[in-house]
Amino acid sequence: MSSSLASVDGLAAKPAHAASGTRLAVRRFLRNRLAVVGLGVVVFFVLFCFVGPLIYSTDQTHTLLQQVNQSPSGAHWLGTDAVGHDELGRLMYGGKVSLIVGLSAGVLATVIGTLWGAAAGYAGGWIDAVMMRVVDAGIAIPALFILLVVSAITTPDLTGLVLILGLISWLVPSRLVRAETLTLKNRDFVLTLRAIGGTHARAIVRHILPNSVSTIIVAATFQVADAILLVAYVSYLGLGVQPPSTDWGGMLSTGMTAAYSGYWWLIVPPGL
Repeated sequence: MSSSLASVDGLAAKPAHAASGTRLAVRRFLRNRLAVVGLGVVVFFVLFCFVGPLIYSTDQTHTLLQQVNQSPSGAHWLGTDAVGHDELGRLMYGGKVSLIVGLSAGVLATVIGTLWGAAAGYAGGWIDAVMMRVVDAGIAIPALFILLVVSAITTPDLTGLVLILGLISWLVPSRLVRAETLTLKNRDFVLTLRAIGGTHARAIVRHILPNSVSTIIVAATFQVADAILLVAYVSYLGLGVQPPSTDWGGMLSTGMTAAYSGYWWLIVPPGL
């Protein structure tokens, strides 16, 4: 009797494992064009900001008065700023700061939101209702407002910005993952695992999350973009990344003043 039960368990577990394998997760991801495009955009900017400075090396530390506010040329493809820094190199450097903050905050927000949404959707019932009311209450408060208030009070460093952004940006991913979990938890491979005594944690980690990978990656790319924009907003107001570091928002803030003097190259590249 026990041997027959073991064989049934093995047969039931095998398709469940196959359905949640890495190959299936990759296949589902590649079918989602939005996820592929989003990942491609992130990869492009990562290469531009992290690999670009290795190819196009510039001095972003010292003041170079002999090449202040020069227009774009062969020596400086996007011109120079008010202290002689190459604008293209500055764009890469500022982008690196923006991406470090954005990627870190986006990953943190996605991890928190994924765990929260998967737990809520899988549990269902009153637990799901309570957890989602917490999310609804958080979404009702604009993230930019919270970031501005906290930044004005504490003037956080880069680590502080990442933590603040991660803790206020996980709400939307949680709703997306919850919706996916509500569908997946009633699929045959999850029901089979539960029937043979599999734990809830195993069902979530081994089956639901791998089959939600495309949704999670889409959510992560949006969170990275949102985090970069939020940091740019507060940096534009002088409350974000502080000198001598800079980011795209800080460059845009500096370029606004210079643009009135005809130095258009100081505002167009970071604005784009």
